[in-house]
Amino acid sequence: MAPPSQCHINSNNNGVHLNGTAAVVPTETETVLPPPLLGSRLLDAEEFRRQGHQVVDFIADYYASMEDYPVHPNVTPGFLRRQLPSDAPSRPKPDAFAAALRDVHDLILPGVTHWQSPRHFAHFPASSSTVGALGEALAAGINVVPFTWAASPAATELEMVVVDWLGKALHLPRGLLFCGGGGGTLLGTSCEAILCALVAARERKLAEIGSRRIDDLVVYCSDQTHFAVRKAARIAGIHRDNCREIATCLEGMFALSPAALQAAMQADVDAGRVPLFLCATVGTTQTTAVDPIRELCAVAATHGVWVHVDAAYAGSALVCPEFRHVMDGAEDVDTFSMNAHKWLLANNDCCALWARKPSLLTAALGTEQEYILKSAAADGHDDVVDYKDWSMTLTRRFRSLKLWLVLRCYGVEGLRDHVRAHVGMAASFENMVASDARFEVVVPRLFALVCFRLLSPEKLGGEKTANELNRRLLEEVNATSSGPYMSSAMVGGIYMLRCAIGSTLTEERHVQEAWKVVQDRAASLLRKMEIIYSVVA
Repeated sequence: MAPPSQCHINSNNNGVHLNGTAAVVPTETETVLPPPLLGSRLLDAEEFRRQGHQVVDFIADYYASMEDYPVHPNVTPGFLRRQLPSDAPSRPKPDAFAAALRDVHDLILPGVTHWQSPRHFAHFPASSSTVGALGEALAAGINVVPFTWAASPAATELEMVVVDWLGKALHLPRGLLFCGGGGGTLLGTSCEAILCALVAARERKLAEIGSRRIDDLVVYCSDQTHFAVRKAARIAGIHRDNCREIATCLEGMFALSPAALQAAMQADVDAGRVPLFLCATVGTTQTTAVDPIRELCAVAATHGVWVHVDAAYAGSALVCPEFRHVMDGAEDVDTFSMNAHKWLLANNDCCALWARKPSLLTAALGTEQEYILKSAAADGHDDVVDYKDWSMTLTRRFRSLKLWLVLRCYGVEGLRDHVRAHVGMAASFENMVASDARFEVVVPRLFALVCFRLLSPEKLGGEKTANELNRRLLEEVNATSSGPYMSSAMVGGIYMLRCAIGSTLTEERHVQEAWKVVQDRAASLLRKMEIIYSVVA
């Protein structure tokens, strides 16, 4: 399906828009190469204003016509590479920017998965908002590099303010905030946050037992924990065989069992190994399972284990008081992270990491300051934060500006309304599934993800064919023109469909339409299977 034709690209100085028509571009014989780009011409204010208007119009048109796009592209590998030149241009042609925007519209948009589509239910959201997008643009335009306080004092202090704002909005324990002796920072993703926490835990433990025992360190998580933990463990030098994935079960709603954790840790201690790090999850990727934080912290404390809570998705729901209970016991965790870009309108990327003892982060990740990084103005101020010592990177983005704008312009109550709207739509979808005897909700919904499956009738093989039946159902649902885009999970041997509601543009009607597609495809699929089985029989 071709993208909508109404793409406004202002390619001339008089402000006239192009409404789906080709721009007037000089022919090869008429082309006059511009002079080399030098000095201030690269940031000419008027040129920036002209091209900026083109981009804003382009994005506005994109959102206005979002429903006209299929959520997932029907393309094959290499489709774009075959359409673009093998080499970059030596010199730009006149109005190269407008021509490039046309290529975005004609070549690139037809090949992307439209994560902002109101029919995108496959993944946890990558939420967008007008303020979030413009905050990104503002931060990119100012383009500071706040690796130390001296490198950009306002950027550093705004980050300190905004992580406390967000932490309070999420009802986090005061001990994780700057105002309570802890502190936070903004990173790109939860993968970074987990790695930073793990490295800090490793350095603390090796300081106690000696660096030669690094091969004895053990990391713990459940079999539902995001793969980022295993990846972080490998990067941090933890032996592959020392990452314990503790089995969960449907009866326990796929949450990590404190008793199973205790047994695993004790077995390692008895074998001469050293328990190091536990990653508990609030809202696992496959089913949004919630690990019992208080009980797990109690087990970890007996072995001196660092506890990190990964709430990448469900952490946003903590803005609503009714979800506060999922963090019971969080006052005992060492670090906590969540992605504001998933569900709090902050646009990619914006992960918040809080630590109860930031000094442990800086002890592990800090660097000796070179003279060029020092500032006399910061001397004698113990509360000065140099964020380069809180993560892996030196160069970092001005993420706090975007998040500050989102919190300021939408307010905490506005964010609650946003989350609650999606939770309500997910509850409606869950009720529709439960009301159809052909289907079942596999695990009770906790947030805005519904995990469900089509039941396989006994005459069609029952449980023996259920997984294959649902694989085929998902394929047919996702192949429906202008239909919903969903995903699957295989948990406890059960293949289930996942409907994750969270797009900013999603409305109740999109959820109802999605369910109608699922029902229609299921009915068609069951009829086909009955015919096949009747012939075979």
